[in-house]
Amino acid sequence: MERESALAEALGITKRFGPTVALQDVSLQVQRGRSHGLVGRNGAGKSTLVSVLTGMTAPDAGSVRFDGQAAPGLGDREGWRRRVACVYQRSTIIPSLTVAENLFINRQSNARFINWGALRRRASRILDEYQVKVDASSLAGTLDVETRQLVEIARALSVGARFIILDEPTAKLDGAASSRLFGRMRMLQESGVTFLYISHHLQEIYNVCETVTVLRDAQQVRAGSVADISHDQLVEAITGEARLATTAWSRPPLSPAAPSVLEVKSLGLEGSFDDMHLVARAGEVVGIAGSASSGSVGFARSVVGLDKATSGRVSVGGSPMALGSVPASLDAGVGCVPQDRHKEGLVPLLGVAENTTLSIMERLGRFGFVDRRRRKALTTAAIERLDIKTSGTETPVSQLSGGNQQKVVMGRALANEPRLLVLIEPTSGVDVRSKQSLLQVIDDVAREGRTVLVVTDDLEDLRSCDRVVVMYRGQVSKEFAAGWADSDLIAAIEGLSATSTTDETLASGHDPFK
Repeated sequence: MERESALAEALGITKRFGPTVALQDVSLQVQRGRSHGLVGRNGAGKSTLVSVLTGMTAPDAGSVRFDGQAAPGLGDREGWRRRVACVYQRSTIIPSLTVAENLFINRQSNARFINWGALRRRASRILDEYQVKVDASSLAGTLDVETRQLVEIARALSVGARFIILDEPTAKLDGAASSRLFGRMRMLQESGVTFLYISHHLQEIYNVCETVTVLRDAQQVRAGSVADISHDQLVEAITGEARLATTAWSRPPLSPAAPSVLEVKSLGLEGSFDDMHLVARAGEVVGIAGSASSGSVGFARSVVGLDKATSGRVSVGGSPMALGSVPASLDAGVGCVPQDRHKEGLVPLLGVAENTTLSIMERLGRFGFVDRRRRKALTTAAIERLDIKTSGTETPVSQLSGGNQQKVVMGRALANEPRLLVLIEPTSGVDVRSKQSLLQVIDDVAREGRTVLVVTDDLEDLRSCDRVVVMYRGQVSKEFAAGWADSDLIAAIEGLSATSTTDETLASGHDPFK
């Protein structure tokens, strides 16, 4: 790639944190008006490189350049904002402020008093310019994930930045919203906006990016045109080994005599889903697929008691379970990996051991005391089983990579030895290797005779399922036995072939409406 054609460059970047080498002689060039992919396992150095490219961290060696000119000093925050912005996986939008206030935060006015009417008019012009269809006076907290991202992009562009870093932008978007984001990116590229696109969903790299850089173990191991790198070669560059099989699950077929573990009858949650029926048996992995508006996540949250269903009932092991009660769910033998590990899955300042055993504290001692040796033994077993990369059982989970944090959440879900395991987007935002580890755990748990619900629209995750139930607009629209075609499943998720019953349902021997 011609250096003089690059809008943004990182040249020979090295960064150490004490004895840890975070980046070692990494270079990256992104051409104007292009999308450049940045991929690698969690811990490979991507976050540190982003921190250097946005002026948050000074490299120990190397330099950053924009449009051929040296980057501003770290103290010149305005200079950095005019050149680069990052839309992080965790939004920086302040929900209690309006869209207009978020667009002009820290730059409302040079005058002593703020003219709020003028501010809203300026914000509306910016939103119109970048085709973000939202009222400038609306509270940002009412926006969906897709719109918040577009507001953040518009905010960066309004300052003057033409280099936008997108960090896992589709982690919480459904397929339709992702497609709209990709279309918006292409439109902005035509006007000279340049993107660095970070994602663990490798197919998105092929869909969106012209070029890609791969980091592994703090080093750049491959860079070049996406067209010249096959999917298997990309996975091999990321992991350092040949592509891991993710589709070959050879669990024995379910026995017709396998007992029912989960029975859901007429379950509904106002505004989310209605009249859901589902029976899942011991040793069965059932996928629940659907877009963000399908109600699939609300259904899963209602099953585990995170949300209180407004109608129907849930039985586990033949016993009715109180709705809307997490303690009742745990007592019934239900384990859960929630959708947002940061918000509902982890206590970041606590260690791996405390997070892993939070759901079973009463088993670790008597009279309110915790047997530390027993807790350490249970945690060590979880670390070994889930291959959690940590310096010790007391390491704060905030210091772990995203994939290892997700494994800790999985460890806590398994600590209760559940008969039913409910996983909501279990591999969202994790690297290829961690994804494979988590999918292997699902297979192992099913072989032990437990029941698993996997709620996701990730096709690789759904391949581990014995059958997939598709939800559309709050109801079951279709069911697929194992061996489904991608195009058929995607069409059903997007509502292109919604029906109430299917031949696949009858052929599988399951009646979700029974």
